[in-house]
Amino acid sequence: MPFKTALTEALGIAIPVVQGGMQWVGYAELTAAVSNAGGLGILTALTQPTPEDLRKEIRRCRTMTTKPFAVNITLLPTLVPPDYDAYAQVVIDEGIRIVETAGNSPGPIIRKLKSANITILHKCTTIRHAHSAEKLGVDFLSIDGFECAGHVGEHDITNFILLRRAAQQLKTPFIASGGFADGQGLAAALALGACGINMGTRFMCTVESPIHENIKKAIVKATEDDTTLVLRRWKNTSRLFKNKPALEARKIELESPTGEFTEVAPLVSGQRGRQVFINGDVDYGVWTAGPVMGLIHDIPTCEVLVKRIEREAEEAIERIRAIVVRPSKL
Repeated sequence: MPFKTALTEALGIAIPVVQGGMQWVGYAELTAAVSNAGGLGILTALTQPTPEDLRKEIRRCRTMTTKPFAVNITLLPTLVPPDYDAYAQVVIDEGIRIVETAGNSPGPIIRKLKSANITILHKCTTIRHAHSAEKLGVDFLSIDGFECAGHVGEHDITNFILLRRAAQQLKTPFIASGGFADGQGLAAALALGACGINMGTRFMCTVESPIHENIKKAIVKATEDDTTLVLRRWKNTSRLFKNKPALEARKIELESPTGEFTEVAPLVSGQRGRQVFINGDVDYGVWTAGPVMGLIHDIPTCEVLVKRIEREAEEAIERIRAIVVRPSKL
C-alpha cells in the first residue's frame, strides 16, 4: 500500500524513501532504479566532471525512468571550488523539479533554484542549521543524525534526539537520514515526526549500484563496528569504512604534533576513494559508509528492497497499533 506523507504528496512518489546523493555512486543506473521502485532517486551533480556532463547524465537518466528524480548539489570547502552556479543552471535548464542541497553557505544556490520553482531538500546535522535553512525557504529538511556516513558534522547528536528536536522546533517538514536500512526504521522515523527517510549505504549495496561487487560484499560482511571518524581535528569530521588508510589517517590525526592536514591528505584523497569503487580493492583508499552496515545482509535489486521496506513498515505500524487496547465503552 503506498504511503501518504508530506514528502510523497509533494514529490509525486509512492514510498517515502529517498536515495541519498552520494559521490561516485549517484549515477543514472541507481537513480532510475530507485525512482522506478517508487522512491526518489538522486543524481550527484559533482560526480560529473563538468556541468555539461551533468546535462548528459540527466538526459541519460530520463531514458531509464519517467518517474520523478532529483539532483544533489553539495557545497564543500575546497581550494578550487567547482562552478556551482553552472551546475545549478543546468539543473534549471533541464527542467529538474527537485534538488537536494548540502554543505557550506548554500544561500545563493538555494535562492537561484527557488527562483525557478524547484523543490529543495536541504541536509542539516543540527537544529540551528535547520533553522537557517528554513529562513532560505527550503521545502524539506533532511535531518542527518550522527549515525550517517560521510560528513557527520561536529555535534554528534544521534537521531532519537535529533528527530524529536526537529519535530518540536521546525515548521518545515523533514526526512530522517542516518542509520536507515529497512521498513522498521521507516516506521520509527515516521513515529518520531519525519515524513520519510534518506538511505545512502543501503542503496550502495544493491544490484543497480554502480560500485564494484567486492565493495558490496564488504558492506554485507561488515558490522556496525566497522566505521571510523577522521578529520575532526580540522572540523571536517567524516565517517568512513574502517580500512587501512582510514585507520592510518586517524592515527596520524591523533598523534601528530604539528596538526598539518598535509600529513593525512594523501590518505584521504577523494580520487583514491573513487578508485575503490572501480577496482574493488577495499583498502585502496578511503570511502564512506555508515554503521547501518550491521543491518545489511544482502544485495537486492532496488525494486525488491523498496517493496520490502514498504511491507516491513506496514507490518511494524500494524504491530504497534495492535498494542494499543482501547477501553470498552460498556
